[in-house]
Amino acid sequence: RQYGIPGQYLVSFWGLETNFGGYMGKMSALDALATLACDPRRSRFFSGELLAALHLIDEHALDPSLMEGSWAGAMGQTQFMPSTYRRYAVDGDGDGVINLWASTPDALASAANFLQQLGWEAGLRWGREVRLPKNFDWEQVGRKNKQPLDYWRKRGVTRADGAPLPRADVEAALIVPAGHGGPAFLVYHNFHVIMGWNRSESYAISVGHLADRINGGGDLRNPPDLSVKRIAKDRIKTLQARLNELGYDAGPADGIMGSGTRSAIRAYQKSQGWIADGYADQNVLDALAPVQTETNGE
Repeated sequence: RQYGIPGQYLVSFWGLETNFGGYMGKMSALDALATLACDPRRSRFFSGELLAALHLIDEHALDPSLMEGSWAGAMGQTQFMPSTYRRYAVDGDGDGVINLWASTPDALASAANFLQQLGWEAGLRWGREVRLPKNFDWEQVGRKNKQPLDYWRKRGVTRADGAPLPRADVEAALIVPAGHGGPAFLVYHNFHVIMGWNRSESYAISVGHLADRINGGGDLRNPPDLSVKRIAKDRIKTLQARLNELGYDAGPADGIMGSGTRSAIRAYQKSQGWIADGYADQNVLDALAPVQTETNGE
């Protein structure tokens, strides 16, 4: 009520981050952050987080030996980084102390405050699973293409059960994280807020879908094929490099399947006359494998 965040979302974050407070990590946050601060790739970021952790000890009288968390220094029941802890943590149980390890009310109230400050729109859900028509224009896919619900309705998009989309003054983007054969989602403003917590689309979908299930919703109508193996980071780097070689701008070959890479895949698929859903299926991976050059055997 205070922060405008429905409880099912807080429980969903709590469950995904630490199994509802059941496992918060066993690494010393200070040791992890000090080690990562010495890595030149992100030294500035982790040095700042290490200093923030030291400030937390000073400001909240925390016992350093109890400050355990993940390999990256995320801490407590909601796995806040130290700077997030300092900026958004609140006293949820009213005892005058903020402790995200020992107090569930502190952890969940802090999560609610964080989401509110990220711009959560009260009264709006995260998104919904939808059904696409057979003649759908796949160039419409992508988080950058935000359109009113009426726009999607006119293009034959329905709820997952085939019912019409609600009539509401809401903008939504369409994403197909597992390609045209998997589930499709219209995602709203709060989906992007969830991604402010974690930049992964898969994470944001997991938070939203778990929240729906906690609130009494059913399973996905069109679940993804769980037998499909995750693409290794090195394979994604190779794919990105090959797309760039062919003139499809996938951005840096960093191994992250972000919106730029999906857009490049979509452009390549279109050039081949394939369904341009931006998904790196086996056809895409095989077609964009590194070119093998002949040698004389030496």
